[in-house]
Amino acid sequence: MKNKRALAVMAVAILFGLTAVILASRWLLMQPGSNSGHIVVAATDISLGQRLTPEMLKLADWPSDSVPKGAYADPQKLAGRVLRSSVLAGEPVSEAKLAPAGTLGGLSALITEGKRAITVRVNDVIGVAGFTLPGNYVDIIVSTRKDPQPGENREQDISKIVLERILVLAVAQEVNRDETKPRVVNAVTLEVSPEQAETLDLARSVGTLSLALRNQVDPQSAQTGGATKLTLLPGATPPKPVPPAKPAAAPRPQKPAVHRVATPPARRDCVAVINGLHSSQECF
Repeated sequence: MKNKRALAVMAVAILFGLTAVILASRWLLMQPGSNSGHIVVAATDISLGQRLTPEMLKLADWPSDSVPKGAYADPQKLAGRVLRSSVLAGEPVSEAKLAPAGTLGGLSALITEGKRAITVRVNDVIGVAGFTLPGNYVDIIVSTRKDPQPGENREQDISKIVLERILVLAVAQEVNRDETKPRVVNAVTLEVSPEQAETLDLARSVGTLSLALRNQVDPQSAQTGGATKLTLLPGATPPKPVPPAKPAAAPRPQKPAVHRVATPPARRDCVAVINGLHSSQECF
């Protein structure tokens, strides 16, 4: 009898406990979350340069104390905006990752204000064996002939760095910066200032261009004087300059020849004189 009472009490206690847990969980679910909010995140992986559509975005719960700066809470406000950097699925879409409002999609959305995009032709050697990728920085080297200096009589071959720390916007027609595999292409698009664009255009018209890949976090400038045959082979004796040939002396003017007319001798009368066995001639 006592065991039945104890079991009955335990059953009632368990029933009341379960009821309390269910009621408490429902009450907690009905309470508004004070430490969380909703922000716009990418529904799928989105590449830079693409125009955003509502299908690419979704709302997600996010702790209110760690909401990224410039995050959006309404996907409709992002319709038609262009990404300037790639976004992965579930990553917040903030203002820092967007091009200015009104920007069209494509490469133009990636160009910094005040900069220009210029494309140069490359090959597997000039393009650093395909390791030049979007987002990398390169130096531009030109190999050309230097104009002769005073005292020199011929041009001199020279190789010189003309532009430093130039951002690679695209290789061929790809602007994706998430890839790390090398790609051999025939064209590289660079971001330069208007003055650098003029320098680069002149450099590729007077010589051969090469790209030198540099560290992305190294801002140090390389102060070089360029490489010539004399610096490449310092032990070689430079050829002596050939002095310019002296102009030939003008011929002296010759005096005109004077032709003298011979005067005939005066006519004389002569007679023969005979003296014995001897004869002579006398003229007068």
